[in-house]
Amino acid sequence: MCGRFNLNTTPEEVADHFGIIGLEDFPARLNIAPTQPILVIVEGERQEPGSNLPNRQAMLVRWGFLPGWVKNPKEFPLLINARSETAIGKASFRAAMRHRRVLIPATGFYEWRRPTKEEGGKAQAFHIKPKRGGIVAFAGLMETWSSADGSEVDTGAILTTSANRSIGRIHDRMPVVIAPEDFSRWLDCKTQEPRAVKDLMKAADEDFFEMIPVSDKVNKVANTGADILEPVAETLAPASKPVAKDDGQMSLF
Repeated sequence: MCGRFNLNTTPEEVADHFGIIGLEDFPARLNIAPTQPILVIVEGERQEPGSNLPNRQAMLVRWGFLPGWVKNPKEFPLLINARSETAIGKASFRAAMRHRRVLIPATGFYEWRRPTKEEGGKAQAFHIKPKRGGIVAFAGLMETWSSADGSEVDTGAILTTSANRSIGRIHDRMPVVIAPEDFSRWLDCKTQEPRAVKDLMKAADEDFFEMIPVSDKVNKVANTGADILEPVAETLAPASKPVAKDDGQMSLF
């Protein structure tokens, strides 16, 4: 699962990495959470005459996928991830896998190691980012959902796969990462059917990511400052006794 990630970079760096012209300004975001807007890269409708650049565009979608056939979003589960192993045949994602594959820029994501029953204590948060730094492209799907009154909402999900061995020590799933040399093939939904890009939906190499223990500040959506990235000593200290208090913040964990 990928339930939080970050995009801590500039529009210029994103534009350069994905071959986009005229990307609008946006702020760095260190704690992106479900239902919030996320940046996605899509294949454009047409190529500019005489241009050798990729015809890609950036847009914002809501993180939380809604298939077009859903009648009432309130009665449908929040789909922030899609399992790459089953997305091709699953009713919720079948059409998007064929027609609306996207790339989701990120500079890292967060995962939690849950303690065993013997260990006790609370979960340890990790910031997982490329060892060499820079931007990564998560494989994603998007769908435009239309309500009965004609309004539309663009929505998206991150594709996940079985974790590689290093990340597997804290969680069994990880986002699918698409390499720059495969951007065009992944985004090309006109000539590349889902089965033709199935080989791209795999775990990143063992040495691609590094995992840095961070504090539980990242658990709260309201915490968006640079302090949530500060490394801490990895620990599975006993959990504190719950406080009977409602701070008005929904928790996903």
